[in-house]
Amino acid sequence: MKKHILLLMALSGLTVSCSKLDETVYSSIFTTNFYRTASDAEAGIAAAAGSLINLYGFPLVAVSDFAADQAYPRAVVGRNTITLFSYDPYYTAQRNSGRHETEGPQGVWRFSYKGIENANWVIEKVPAIPMDAQRRTEIVAEAYALRALYHWTLTKTFNEIPVKTRASSNEAEALVTKSSRTDIYKQIYSDLDQAVAGLPSYSTSLVKGRPSKEAIQGLYAKIALYNEDWAKASQLAQATISSGKYALMPSVLDVFDVDKEDAARVENMWAVEADRVTPSRWLTVMGIAGPRNSSGPDYAKVSYGSWFAYQNFFNSFSPSDKRRQLLDTTYRDVSGKIVPQKDITPVTPKGVLIRKYRDPNSIAEANNCNFPIIRLADVYLVAAEAEARQNGATATAYGYVNTVRKRAGLGDLTPGLGKDAFIAAVLQERSWELFAEADRWFDLTRTNTFLTVIPKAVNDVYPTRTPQAKHRYYPIPLEEIQANPKLTQNPGWE
Repeated sequence: MKKHILLLMALSGLTVSCSKLDETVYSSIFTTNFYRTASDAEAGIAAAAGSLINLYGFPLVAVSDFAADQAYPRAVVGRNTITLFSYDPYYTAQRNSGRHETEGPQGVWRFSYKGIENANWVIEKVPAIPMDAQRRTEIVAEAYALRALYHWTLTKTFNEIPVKTRASSNEAEALVTKSSRTDIYKQIYSDLDQAVAGLPSYSTSLVKGRPSKEAIQGLYAKIALYNEDWAKASQLAQATISSGKYALMPSVLDVFDVDKEDAARVENMWAVEADRVTPSRWLTVMGIAGPRNSSGPDYAKVSYGSWFAYQNFFNSFSPSDKRRQLLDTTYRDVSGKIVPQKDITPVTPKGVLIRKYRDPNSIAEANNCNFPIIRLADVYLVAAEAEARQNGATATAYGYVNTVRKRAGLGDLTPGLGKDAFIAAVLQERSWELFAEADRWFDLTRTNTFLTVIPKAVNDVYPTRTPQAKHRYYPIPLEEIQANPKLTQNPGWE
C-alpha cells in the first residue's frame, strides 16, 4: 500500500515524508477525504490546470522553438542538443545539467501526464459532488479540455503515446500501453466534444485562465488540422470566427503588451496566466529571451540572453510588417544607452532579440507575461489552410489569411496562387505570426518539411544542422520505458 501511495503522490507532483505514510492525509486528492465539496472541486481543477505553467514555462518552448528555423538557444545546459539534433533517449546533456525536466522533452512527458492524471480525478469524482450544478458542469468540461490538450501535446511531440482516461488508484493502472494515432485522436475528439458541450461562451466576466466554449472550438479546429481532418478543421474554425465572441487586437504589438493583457483576451482566447508574485505561477520565458546580464530594463529585471532569433528569419519580414517590431537588433541598457546589434551577445555579432515576452516590472525572475495556447489569429490561419486543403485557393481562403496580413500592415496575399503555393504562403504566414509561441517545429513536422527547411536555418553559431527522419518525433524518455514494460521506443531510437 505504501508503494501505491508513493506512486500516486509522484504522479500528482506531491511529496510526503516517509514518517507520514501511515497517517490520514487530508491534503492529497487521492484519498476518500477529498472531492466532497465545491472547494475540493475547484482545487482539483486548479491542480489539473497547474501543469500548463510547467509545460509552457519552458519545456514546450525548448522542444519546439529550439529545434525549428526561427530562433536558437545559447549553447548552455544541453539546449544546443535540441538545435543540433544530437540528443539521445536518455537526454544525457539535459540530465547532466539538471535541466532534464524543465527544458526538454522529459518535461513535456512528465507534466502532460501529471495534468492528465489530475484531470482524470476531476472527471471521475466531481460529478458526484453536491454543489452548484452549472459550475460543476463547467469544471468537468474544463478537465476534458485539459486532458485533450495534454494528450495532443504528447502525440505531436512523441507520436504514438499511452492514452490515459482513468485515474490511477494502484500501480497497475498507471502502466498503459501505446495507442495508435487513430485512437489517440478519437479520444481527443471525444474529450473536446465534452468540453465544448459544457463550457460557457466567452464574456469579459470569464475568470482569467479558464477556457470558453469558443476557445476550445478554436483549439479543436487546430487539432483537427493536425489530424488532416480538413472538413472538421474548417467547420470549427469558421464557427469560432463567426461566433463574434473574439476579435483581433487592432495592433499586433498590443497582443504582447504585458500592461494590456486584460484587453488582449479578446484575441488570446486561452492563455497560460502568469503571475509575478506567486512562485507557482511564474513563467521563465521572458528571462531566457531578454538581454544578457539583466542589462535591458525594458525586458525584465532579470534576464540571461539565452534565446535569439536567426538573422535570416528577421530578414524574411517585410520592413512594413508590424510583427517585425516583436524582434529587435538593438536595445536600451540600464544607463539609457542604445546597445548595437554586434554587442547584444558574445556568441554572435548578429543576435536578434525576441520581444514578445517583456515585463519591465518583473520581480527577480518572475514575470506577468501570459503565454498563448490558442489565439484568434491562429484560428484564422487554420481556417485558411483547411479551406485550401479542401477546395484550393478560394476567395474564402484568401479572406482568412488577408485578415491576418492586414492587421500586420501588409497588403493582400498575391492573387491567383495555385493550391500548393497558397498553402506554402499560409505556412509562412503562420511562421511570422506565431514565432516563439511553441508552434513552428510542429508545423514543420506535421507537414514533414523539416528535413528540407532545417538545414537552411543556420548561422555562425550553428553553421550545420542535419536532422534525420527519426527526429520528426522525440524519443520517449528512456526512464519511462524502463519504468513501464508496456512501452516501446519510437522507431530509430531503439
